[in-house]
Amino acid sequence: MHHHAFSLKFHSSPHYALSLSNFSLQSPNQLLPIFPPFARVPNVSSSVCLRCRSSAADVSPVRYADGSSIGCLGETGGIVVADKPIDVATLGNLCVDIVLSVEELPPPSRGDRKAFMDELSISPPDKKYWEAGGNCNMAIAAARLGLNCVAIGHVGDEIYGEFLLDVLHGEGISTVALDGENAKDNSSYCETLICWVLVDPSQRHGFCSRADFKEEPAFSWITDLSDEVKLAIRQSKVLFCNGYDFDDFSPSFIMSTIDYATKVGTAVFFDPGPRGKSLSKGTPDERRALAHFFRMSDVLLLTSEEAESLTGIRNPVKAGQEILKNGKGMKWVIVKMGSKGSILVTKSSVSVAPAFKVEVVDTVGCGDSFVAAIALGYIRNMPLVNTLTIANAVGAATAMGCGAGRNVAKRHQVVDLVKASKLNDEEKFFEELLAKVPESPKISLLSKGIGKDGSSKQQMEIVSMEKVVSELLPELEHGRCCVKASS
Repeated sequence: MHHHAFSLKFHSSPHYALSLSNFSLQSPNQLLPIFPPFARVPNVSSSVCLRCRSSAADVSPVRYADGSSIGCLGETGGIVVADKPIDVATLGNLCVDIVLSVEELPPPSRGDRKAFMDELSISPPDKKYWEAGGNCNMAIAAARLGLNCVAIGHVGDEIYGEFLLDVLHGEGISTVALDGENAKDNSSYCETLICWVLVDPSQRHGFCSRADFKEEPAFSWITDLSDEVKLAIRQSKVLFCNGYDFDDFSPSFIMSTIDYATKVGTAVFFDPGPRGKSLSKGTPDERRALAHFFRMSDVLLLTSEEAESLTGIRNPVKAGQEILKNGKGMKWVIVKMGSKGSILVTKSSVSVAPAFKVEVVDTVGCGDSFVAAIALGYIRNMPLVNTLTIANAVGAATAMGCGAGRNVAKRHQVVDLVKASKLNDEEKFFEELLAKVPESPKISLLSKGIGKDGSSKQQMEIVSMEKVVSELLPELEHGRCCVKASS
């Protein structure tokens, strides 16, 4: 049965009035990466790292749980790194989802919703209802695809924080604590974020957390990047951020983190998600930080509705091209079109892949899983149509299960979908869509049929699913990668 998940007011529809013209595009505790002793991230060793720039400084390298190290910080935090051994770092948005079935979703008024959440919070539900949420979804999906991942964020020193760390470490994901020297005395400010995921008998979803009822970000007292967090970002190929980071951190902190990542050559991925609506109408600082993301991100991920709202252009290809013009160093704009598929726009090409035909059970976590595969394609320089295909497959595999966290797509599920090669019949839709973009550069369209050249009016390449499968399966089954230069 196909169930459509939707969110309550505080995670509402992604449609929002957002225009590029609205933005002026301008520019503690000792925090250590923690690995479970049995699951050190592969390819990270003391041999690739670190030499202090100053021998006079007595500084400690970043250490793993097994006592080894990957880096050494100089007097000013400078490091020497031969390579970037971490594939993906996620910023913030680490929370525990507590998934409960309810007879009806919470009432619409703010006060009633707050009372409803307080009643739920009186005593912790059984752990069988707990799941890792937020950016954990992306990190878990990426780790299962074979990427080396680190989750940067804050968790509390209580049962929920312990649970979250156990889940991440169990998936082979390292963690770097993000704390502040000026934490508030009230311990509630330091607690792990809890998100109540409520499901009614019609499989509709409502989300509720204490961040919905605060006037300032949950961890607004975090104002600076520690040396250890800087090291993690510097050693990562990709830093993934989403709109819910604004629930955790101040806009100024977010902007400084983006700037640091850009400075050290780490690609910034940004997905505004449902929070884009409120941020676009938020405080001047929030709007400025949102504009900074649009200007500085290397990869921007949007739904088709978000792309239209951002540009005022209904055609998602034209909208992506318009967004690229305004991004300082933006390389890719990804437009997610749900059951129809996805589009990847660069300055010189447009790539399109129809979605896989699956029985949808739950859409929670699909977008997070999708971006994990986009990161895989970006990092390993896969052909762009291949990148979209594997991303569609990972998102579809997640949709076939129930919930996110440890329920996101597993590699064998993605392999099965790719092998089956059952695509939705959307080729005609995409061909008509692309025909309305007469000035398009090179176009690649995934097809169930045999690859062929397009009409003379467009430089279109029809890429057969058979060809893509033959290139993706070695990557998925054996960890090998078929690469070629991407436009």
